[in-house]
Amino acid sequence: MDDRSYWVGFSVFPGIGPGRFAKLLSHFGTAKDAWNASEKELASIIGKALTESFAVFRKNFSLAAYESQLQSAKVSYLIKDESDYPTLLKQIKNPPFVLYCKGNKEILKQVQNDIYIGIVGTRKITSYGKQVTEMITAQLVDAGCVIVSGLALGVDAVSHTKTLESGGKTIAVLGCGVDYCYPRENEKIYAEILEKNGAVVSEYALGAKPTIGSFPSRNRIIAGLSLGIVVTEGSADSGALITAKDALANNRKVFAVPGPVTSSLSQGPYQLIKKGATVVSSAKEILDELGIRNKELGRSKKLIKGDTKEEQQIIVLLQQENIHIDELIKRTQIDSAKIGGILSLMEMKGMIQSLDAGFFCLQRD
Repeated sequence: MDDRSYWVGFSVFPGIGPGRFAKLLSHFGTAKDAWNASEKELASIIGKALTESFAVFRKNFSLAAYESQLQSAKVSYLIKDESDYPTLLKQIKNPPFVLYCKGNKEILKQVQNDIYIGIVGTRKITSYGKQVTEMITAQLVDAGCVIVSGLALGVDAVSHTKTLESGGKTIAVLGCGVDYCYPRENEKIYAEILEKNGAVVSEYALGAKPTIGSFPSRNRIIAGLSLGIVVTEGSADSGALITAKDALANNRKVFAVPGPVTSSLSQGPYQLIKKGATVVSSAKEILDELGIRNKELGRSKKLIKGDTKEEQQIIVLLQQENIHIDELIKRTQIDSAKIGGILSLMEMKGMIQSLDAGFFCLQRD
């Protein structure tokens, strides 16, 4: 049994996290020596109560049987000291000492030219939030980015799905074991990620169920794997803000997409903007802020086509001339309360641009 297996053994025991494991490794030199240490010596490092629990655990736990279980589940793992362990993740405070992976482990290598961007937000996504998330995700995939998210309902699910639809690569970070899809509503996305060369990762052992505390831990891994975090929509108390906080704590960029001021789900991004997050409405702005300028971001230069009936109405009218918003309302019969949001979204998509005094035109090259 090599030392890697003992690292994994400690990852299964719930009382040993990255901090305690680092202390054990520093004291004993190897995970194997720590595993086999006397209770007296272990107690001097992790305390008497935890040592007693661990002594019972290691007596009943079979490292060989667990390795076999991993193989049967087609789950691999990386330990923090290995060269293939994600470079960005290794740089954060208290990175997982074992990272489990189901799917394409190669995606975790993070070679020099790879760009990993996290996209997170509310579970209660609105139509606006869905459109913005899909647009920015597709643009980032078009630029060759790997999309990282948490497989939650809402923004996470949309970002994973759009990445797969766009032929990109995505990593889902779970707050449970990689063999357990949570939430169950996203089982189809989970399966598609694995089918299309993506990866599902976690620091939790096989069979581990999600807990309240596991999601903040999961969020730090999303932030750690990413060069930057994009929050597309979220309330003032959204869990996405925890991910953004972790990103800032580890010197990663945070990007926020502004939304309608009347929506409670715009408050999360607005809070981040007040705290210094970069306001963005496109992937180009994200990559420019990161200093990445060698990626092709390409909406086709062919004739612009609207994604909805209302957008197409507006495009047809603007093909003839520049038109004032009041005239657009009159000609399209789109409700005045709705057209502002449609025009804003079309600008973000690069279809149209606003001019002075309330006029609009098609996007100029």
